[in-house]
Amino acid sequence: MASPETYPNPDSDAEHPARGSNSENDALTQELSAVTKADSFVTRIEASPLFQGSVIFIIVLSAISIGAKTYDVPPLFMQVMSILDAGITVFFLAEIVLRFSACQDHRGFFKDGWNLFDTLIVIASLVPIANAQAVLIGRLLRVFRVLRLVSVVPELRSLINALLKAIPRMGYIALLMFIIFYIYGATGSLFFSDINETLWGDVSIAMLTLFRVATFEDWTDVMYETMEVYPLSWLFYLSFIFLTAFVFLNMMVGTILEVMTAEHNSESEAIAHRERHLMSDQLNKMQRQLNTVQSLLEGKNKL
Repeated sequence: MASPETYPNPDSDAEHPARGSNSENDALTQELSAVTKADSFVTRIEASPLFQGSVIFIIVLSAISIGAKTYDVPPLFMQVMSILDAGITVFFLAEIVLRFSACQDHRGFFKDGWNLFDTLIVIASLVPIANAQAVLIGRLLRVFRVLRLVSVVPELRSLINALLKAIPRMGYIALLMFIIFYIYGATGSLFFSDINETLWGDVSIAMLTLFRVATFEDWTDVMYETMEVYPLSWLFYLSFIFLTAFVFLNMMVGTILEVMTAEHNSESEAIAHRERHLMSDQLNKMQRQLNTVQSLLEGKNKL
């Protein structure tokens, strides 16, 4: 009796090596999908309003605990504050790690000045304060954790950025103010030193007196004293106040407002650029997925 003829198994991986490669591709696709889902989950947590609100709440709680330690409180309360401080430090450390994980460009995370600032503050909070000599330094470093509120709240961050960018322009205004102070100080010292040596003895003292006049700190007493000898000396004071308190102050405010407007426009452009970049990444990702599906379908059709 003839043995039955055997036929090759169409489902065998040895007969179809492409089948094994397809299974490897499926496994790799599943791993990539799992990683992508994990990254998107961490990103959603980091960008959620609940998480941002929790960070702000912890920062405020940290500020309150630091202020509470400046009072004479019972030892039990101090122990509770120490435990709370340790919990706050752990929360800040976890928050930095979460933000670093949610950042797509890990190398560029520390290129952002605010991220670097937050990281340094958190690392400084990890300094142990068990040593008596390090208690003061450790507490001082923990005080700076309150500054993290600036980096967390976007509005405060925009104000600080605008102020820092306005400093170079404000420097020229301050230089012009110094020139005006020096001219008026030298003039006042020449005319009023005989009236009051304490207020107008030399240029430096006269400039301090003019600063008192500019801040409206009993400036009328200084003016009336010189008017007894020079009745028209009120012109000296009024012109100085007009220049310092009105002209230069408005120039300072105008400079800050101009920089803030430019900063707001640049932030709007950056947000639009990030949205376009994100949309482009999503389209590229969809294109890669379509290419993968197409290659899988072509491989099955060849079989």
